[in-house]
Amino acid sequence: MNDIAANLAAARARIDAACARVGRDPGEVELLPVSKTHPLDALRVAHAAGYTRFGESRPQEIEEKASGLADLDLAWVHIGHLQTNKARVVVEHVAEFQALDSLRLAESLDRRLRAAGRRLPVLVQVNSSGEGTKGGFAPDEVPDAVRALGALDALDVRGLMTLAAHTDDQDVVRACFTTMTDLQARLRDEHGGGFDALSMGMSNDFELAVECGSTCVRLGTAIFGARPPLV
Repeated sequence: MNDIAANLAAARARIDAACARVGRDPGEVELLPVSKTHPLDALRVAHAAGYTRFGESRPQEIEEKASGLADLDLAWVHIGHLQTNKARVVVEHVAEFQALDSLRLAESLDRRLRAAGRRLPVLVQVNSSGEGTKGGFAPDEVPDAVRALGALDALDVRGLMTLAAHTDDQDVVRACFTTMTDLQARLRDEHGGGFDALSMGMSNDFELAVECGSTCVRLGTAIFGARPPLV
């Protein structure tokens, strides 16, 4: 527990240094602590260090943590695959949804959001590596998907999210991130702006992601240490 605040400070320093290398404003890049499977006390330490937004991927865990940490002013960011029958949790508890990976899910969220009278910021998940184990739209599917999402008033499409290839080959990882920035530029051209959010980079590749244009890095292990086993 005592290392969490130090880990946050160290990761933030690495983000700032990566920004400096490419002439970016460090204020453009959010460090999103990914707290999935970690205990409530760990989030309290991170909150005391100044963090109020946390990444989670299991709806049940979001509900439990929202209840257990109700005394804190926290915002939950859903970053993992969501089954349509769990959309209720997102509508009730989530401030941002970064893993919109199908139009079917989008339509389910839109219906529930309209019924609840709210609008939700979302990022479209892109499978930039082409790996079958990863979810998301293929890059060439994204423009059509974004046009279809424009008909869903309760979804506020802010940008894109990806998980790069899991490899030590930096050229392969960089190619995933470049695919994303190219796609972002294409969407901006087509829609006259917007799509400012680009969530990419995790504990093993976040500095390269920042150098390539990420606006949000999702850090779990680098902040909280090894993930406890699921129960």
